[in-house]
Amino acid sequence: MSENVVRLHKDPESPAPDASVTTLTVVSDAPAAPVVPLWVRSGRAVKRVATDERTTTAARTVARHGLYVWGGGRIVARRTWDGRTAARYERMLRAAEAAGNYEVAAEWEERGQRFREARHRRRMDLLTSPIDAAKGALVGTGMGIGSLVALGIVLAIANKDVTDVVTPVMAVIEFIRLLITIVQVVWGPAITIGPFLALLALWAVGSKQQAAPAWALPANVRDGEGEPITPSIVVKALRDLGIPAMRNAIKEMGDAGASMLSPIKIAGCGVELDVTLPSGVSTNEVQNRRRKLAENLTRHEHEVFITIPPAARTVRLWIADSGALDEPIGPSPLVTDESLTADYSKGRAPWGQDLRGDAALLSLFQRMLLVTGLSNQGKTAALRALALWIALDRTVEFRVADLKGAGDWAMFDGLATVLIQGPTDEHVIEATEMVESGVEEMNRRLQEPPGTEFHPLILIVDEAQVAFMCPLKDEDKRPYGGSKATSRYFMGARKIHNQGRAVNVLLWQGTQDPTDQNLPKLVREGAHTRASLALGTESQARMALGDKAVDGGAAPHLLRPGLDKGTLVVASDGIEIPKGQASITVRTHYIDTEAATAIADRAKALRDGVTTLTVIERGEERDPLADIATVVGKATRLRTQDILKRLAALNEDAYGGWSFLDLKRVLDGTGAEPYKSDGIMSVSRDRLTRALANRPEDGSASADG
Repeated sequence: MSENVVRLHKDPESPAPDASVTTLTVVSDAPAAPVVPLWVRSGRAVKRVATDERTTTAARTVARHGLYVWGGGRIVARRTWDGRTAARYERMLRAAEAAGNYEVAAEWEERGQRFREARHRRRMDLLTSPIDAAKGALVGTGMGIGSLVALGIVLAIANKDVTDVVTPVMAVIEFIRLLITIVQVVWGPAITIGPFLALLALWAVGSKQQAAPAWALPANVRDGEGEPITPSIVVKALRDLGIPAMRNAIKEMGDAGASMLSPIKIAGCGVELDVTLPSGVSTNEVQNRRRKLAENLTRHEHEVFITIPPAARTVRLWIADSGALDEPIGPSPLVTDESLTADYSKGRAPWGQDLRGDAALLSLFQRMLLVTGLSNQGKTAALRALALWIALDRTVEFRVADLKGAGDWAMFDGLATVLIQGPTDEHVIEATEMVESGVEEMNRRLQEPPGTEFHPLILIVDEAQVAFMCPLKDEDKRPYGGSKATSRYFMGARKIHNQGRAVNVLLWQGTQDPTDQNLPKLVREGAHTRASLALGTESQARMALGDKAVDGGAAPHLLRPGLDKGTLVVASDGIEIPKGQASITVRTHYIDTEAATAIADRAKALRDGVTTLTVIERGEERDPLADIATVVGKATRLRTQDILKRLAALNEDAYGGWSFLDLKRVLDGTGAEPYKSDGIMSVSRDRLTRALANRPEDGSASADG
């Protein structure tokens, strides 16, 4: 560390009269600050001035107005060339041929031929025009002089002055001399000012057409936020995509490039149109440049959707109004209409709105369901919204396994016959056994007589990737997770996918971040309805929706994580998709937990009472009579078939193989024997309660006995 040394000395050169005055001088040992050269300081000043916003704005302004003149000159030259030649007709003809409209092409060819014939006549007339003009001039001059002389004679007679004979002729000569004088006076300034007037005219044309590069335009024009979509804007956007064949074709067509476009139609919060691409341009070239096309249209990437309609060499563009997709779509009809009901076989769930603003209605009848996406994008809310709607059909039974365990499905307690909530391996085991109990129910139904009707049984596994990734094995060394033929969860899901829909046993799964490890190929392809929220990569999008949907324009990987929550890309025959498209984008209604609980309460009120099993017990002694009372729950009476089904769900090992005879054997002699109600064998809750109360202290029996 340098130190300052203070020295006292007398300054001999001090002007003070008193020589004894002492001067205090501070001497520092610290190094002196480097001296910056003048040229460096000057360079920094120049850079500061050159990068100043006012400087760049002034430079842009000068460049813009200069380029207006250049662009205006190009426009005027093009218009002049079109007016003097048949170029316009040729462009229209080629555009009509490219669009396959040969009637219009023939009409433009006929117009071009008429133009050429008229131009030929004008040129032939030019060959004889000098002779005709000379003859006309001679005749006109002779007649004019004769008329002036005759007028002079009349004046001479009237004025009795023979000099008046030449007065009219001299008047005309004086007038001509005056015109020559005026021209001589005006010609010089006109020659000087004329070029400036011409430049001003070209500037006016260029300014009106904004004939300057985008970087030179004013900020409000350059940004173009909210700029309406017009044919010329779309043509320019396509021309500037960087596809040489597209650019050259549009350049040849000129203004007729708009013939590639269908009429622009209002479609919800945006517009829609079809673009017939020129020869040599493929649809995937346009799809791969979605971001550049959106920016050329002054939109964000997520505001432009490109799909492939049935017509060959055609892309369909849906372009949102600027900022419209960031606005909410409103509450679900399930929340606003308390009288709303559901119909499993014929109804459609009000899931949200498509991009055109129309209601997106999804049929759930005999369709397996897969909803996937990144974490915290609204997957559970989208899946739960469908379950809440179908719950309003009292014939539907639910068995739910929420492997996240955050309480998102807690309102199904008292609505689902099985409710598993938790992320541990033990919960995965219970979820696997729940799916396997669904397989057993499916197999039982498949063995019933043909024509037997079955109520819908929907198995819901949320966060299914936890089950697929579970490393545990059972006592027979069979893994619960994985994607091999020995995997219990995988095989249970596959069996339901294979045959469940025929007897109304369905599996709905929600999963995160799909990969081959946490969502095996055979399972994801077994879902009839596949929906995806925002994903990270195109390969994940293909896993979630399939190659056909992605090749047709489905792009969940282009949705904005965190910003497009609840926006799904859906591939399903259960939802109305525009003809020729493989998928549709749906903005789902968000139903919060409070509203979901209210809807679930309405669904519970439609039922006689459901006892929800929260733990599937395994490998222990059972009390059949008590278990029967447990599964009957609060219902006044319950069909024997439903009791057998619920007992199997309660404990597959103990009751999975039970038949009606086993149930009757346990109930005989207890006073709670099955009886017919409306022609259906049922068991009374009150009789079961009395039987349990009146049996001896040691009267319990095991499931084996």
